[in-house]
Amino acid sequence: MIRKHRTLFIACLSLLLLSVKALFPNNCRAAEVLIIGDITLKPVVDVVAGIRETLPSAFTVISPSDETGRLAEIVAREGARTVIALGNDAIKDALQLPANIAVIYDLVVLPPKYDRPNTTGMYMGTPVVTYLNFITKHLPSLKKISVISSPQTMEILGGIGFSQVASHQVTNSFDFINTVKQLNSGDALLLLPDLGLLTATAVEETYLFSFRAKIPILGLSEKHVRQGALFALVFDPVSVGRMLGERAAQSLAGADIGQIPPAPSTHFDLYVNRETARKMGITIPDAMFKMAKAVFP
Repeated sequence: MIRKHRTLFIACLSLLLLSVKALFPNNCRAAEVLIIGDITLKPVVDVVAGIRETLPSAFTVISPSDETGRLAEIVAREGARTVIALGNDAIKDALQLPANIAVIYDLVVLPPKYDRPNTTGMYMGTPVVTYLNFITKHLPSLKKISVISSPQTMEILGGIGFSQVASHQVTNSFDFINTVKQLNSGDALLLLPDLGLLTATAVEETYLFSFRAKIPILGLSEKHVRQGALFALVFDPVSVGRMLGERAAQSLAGADIGQIPPAPSTHFDLYVNRETARKMGITIPDAMFKMAKAVFP
């Protein structure tokens, strides 16, 4: 009996190792594409899974902690021609590589500033127009959307120039809170990923205002929806990975990826809070519930 269980355990372990090896190719093998990302994090695992679907070339995955101060050496050893950097630490190191190495980045809220050629990427922030198009189709009763953010974030995510949007530009969390409290019109408040403004206190004050004024929050994440935001459109990491794989394949084929502007995701996961809708008298159509990745509570 013990031998039988031991044999079964070894078989299961072998299958598990084969699965991991299929997802993350052998790091000892030279590869044209080097991916820097912490595979203990689920978004990184999902992005890498997406890359595998669209990148026909071999790639190697390494942790940011393993390449610190040695990235150029590792790139040369692997013979890599393209580096996909996932997360701030990885991007910071990748941007220091020689210009003949293509760099593609992701898993940052907004695109970083750089003057490096042969570089492009994607970012996690959801553009304002994506929310507006979604609202127009599914929640047309929300006719006027307030947006409070810094000028830089507003510019990148396109919070200016829409008749549906009342834009308020602020530069610190104190002004953000005061602006929220002074809102006296609008059918919803859209949060943008401005980490310098959205402190714990600012978020708490925004939720208090939302339920007191019965103006729903359109959140940034699943967590926001759990906390009481009406809904959120969150980037889909697997879809993003597919796009990164396509960019890497273009680079290996000789394309100048520096000519491809940074872009947000084009596919999003929907999260909805049913109880918030009920408390605020907002009717959520069945189509939204059906397409949602999760509905709370």
